[in-house]
Amino acid sequence: MTVAVWVVGARGQLGRAVSRAFAASAGHDLLTADPLPWAAEQEEFEAAARRAASALRERTDRGAEWLVAWCAGAAVTGSTEEQLERELGQLATVLRVLREHGPAGRAVGSIFYASSAGGVYAGSAAPPFTEETAPSPLAPYGHAKLRAEALVTGFAEETGARALIGRIANIYGPAQSLQKAQGLISHLAKAQLTPNPASIYVPLETVRDYIYADDCAALIADAVQRLEHCAPGTTVVKILASHQPVTIATLLGLLRAIAKARPNVMLGSSPVANYQAVDLRLRSVVWPDLDHRDLLPLPAGINNVMTALRTAMQEGAL
Repeated sequence: MTVAVWVVGARGQLGRAVSRAFAASAGHDLLTADPLPWAAEQEEFEAAARRAASALRERTDRGAEWLVAWCAGAAVTGSTEEQLERELGQLATVLRVLREHGPAGRAVGSIFYASSAGGVYAGSAAPPFTEETAPSPLAPYGHAKLRAEALVTGFAEETGARALIGRIANIYGPAQSLQKAQGLISHLAKAQLTPNPASIYVPLETVRDYIYADDCAALIADAVQRLEHCAPGTTVVKILASHQPVTIATLLGLLRAIAKARPNVMLGSSPVANYQAVDLRLRSVVWPDLDHRDLLPLPAGINNVMTALRTAMQEGAL
């Protein structure tokens, strides 16, 4: 059975990787919908979402099952309430359009939502955090992620769709947007190639779990395939991580070895640091067998990021 796939946010780092993962997986037909106009007014945004949902419904009418992979989101830990409310409203719009103009409710399908482990567990106690850990966001960003998860869960219950909520660790890779105040590895790598230092606002003993974008996408694809065996209306929450925590000090050491130069960093302070957990070790207890896989080693991933940035600079694209 063919599965028609709409990747929302297909131009972003995760969306690109997820698109590649499903394109390489037999039985998946990617919908080549125009990107949603995130900065547009509500009417224009909804019209674009309706066109994509209708196209997905047409594929379903021809016998395909459906999958929507929500990989979108420009918000970060320091985003304003206004920015967060706008993104939540856009998610709600797409879910409503899927019910009214798409295949939801007519044929059982699946939806994946990319959430944030760092956002929802920032204030939680006793790491490593698992899916059984009570979420405790510190920032409005984390609270918004939980609200988004609730929207997706409600959508699954109402339509009978299966839902997978992926609480993702620190994702990184060559396609990381440098316009966002997010993605420490990419910003550190860029600083090695320019005179401007990268700023670090948290202690060097801060622990994070870094997962390469393509590894994360492959894990998502496998988890979605497992989800297809669940009952309609089921929502599964899974942590998506490398399970290889490192401190920022260790990260700087790796960068120094790869770049063969002292990291170009500046230590400072920021109110946003109050929203950051010092120890964010993660451990998934949901479908843990899916986590037993070969992952790109962190030094190789950092090198890939640096190589991509160096090429972009040479081409004048950075």
